[in-house]
Amino acid sequence: MGVVTSLPASDLRSSAPGNAAGEDVLTRLVGLIGGDMAACNQAIVARMDSQVPLIPQLAAHIVAAGGKRLRPVLTLACARMCGYAGDRHINLAACVEFIHTATLLHDDVVDESVLRRGLASANAVFGNKASVLVGDFLFARAFQLMVADGSLSVLEILSRAAATIAEGEVLQLATQNDLGTDEARYLDVIKGKTAALFAAACEVGAVVADRPAVETAALREYGTCLGIAFQLVDDALDYAADQATLGKTVGDDFREGKITLPVLVAYAAGSETDRQFWRRTIEDSEQTDQDLDHAMALMQGAGAIQATLDRAAEFAGAAKQALAVFPPSAYRSSLAEVADYTVSRLR
Repeated sequence: MGVVTSLPASDLRSSAPGNAAGEDVLTRLVGLIGGDMAACNQAIVARMDSQVPLIPQLAAHIVAAGGKRLRPVLTLACARMCGYAGDRHINLAACVEFIHTATLLHDDVVDESVLRRGLASANAVFGNKASVLVGDFLFARAFQLMVADGSLSVLEILSRAAATIAEGEVLQLATQNDLGTDEARYLDVIKGKTAALFAAACEVGAVVADRPAVETAALREYGTCLGIAFQLVDDALDYAADQATLGKTVGDDFREGKITLPVLVAYAAGSETDRQFWRRTIEDSEQTDQDLDHAMALMQGAGAIQATLDRAAEFAGAAKQALAVFPPSAYRSSLAEVADYTVSRLR
């Protein structure tokens, strides 16, 4: 069988945007679940292996790119906050990471991305066909883990999330290059493609602990709001970060004609000349080398990045409020800090 690089239990660092305070937040959270995270990483490595050599080779490339592995961390931390003392959450956290990684592989192919977390994307190294098929393999592994858990509730939550992610990606494709998209429709996109997995990752933590419906719903709400805030900041970063910090090519969303909140705010606030620029570059996909800089200048003038961060802060606040049903604990405090960290990546 192939060999996949091992994962250190404390590997929450990433080339993605962040600051020292933010890394401290993540370090504190993983410190609470260090043993669980080590076991989860072992499960990831074991399940990524295959007798087909290309699968572990491509998987090793993904592992080498690093990443915060925030979603499985949320599963582990939510389960422990709910008082769970077993080990079912370990494989379910690995399942969540497989779903996430599979979507990344597929997204990079769809978006024709060449960078992922500052390194060459898997599709750039191994080709589109291999990336799509290994993504399918990881989805299959995720469903094997769901079935092995034996809970229909868990299976329903995670399988529903997988379907919702796909719907979100298709909806994003349908809204691409369409400046008639409103904020509500845009939020529907990111609720599907990003927030659904955050929500499921948190919710299963309460389910394995057999907590009452009010707590299950609270963690689902926490994850949903956290995921929306996370994606809002990512969308702002595409226009406000440098490439080394962002870990992918700056302006990818602009070049692909993706409709994100910074674009919607700038378009709504712009003059007719500004709107003609947005229609040419986004709707008609007619762009020059200078257009990205001009787009960023228009966003700055319209306060579009700050407006996007303000919306992200609203959702981060709602995420923290959702935790109020749980008694004070180190877990609850750390999960609240994660919501603040999500927004602070561009502060």
